[in-house]
Amino acid sequence: IEGLENPTSEVLSKWIWDKMKPTLILLSEVAVEETCTCRCVYRG
Repeated sequence: IEGLENPTSEVLSKWIWDKMKPTLILLSEVAVEETCTCRCVYRG
């Protein structure tokens, strides 16, 4: 998938943000959880 050549949680959360923000104008953050104790939050 273009933009996910390096599929880390950080890259994935920004990729999701970039895809969803134009449609969801009130979007404030995207969280990707790898496990119950490991997560990444992107806040545009």
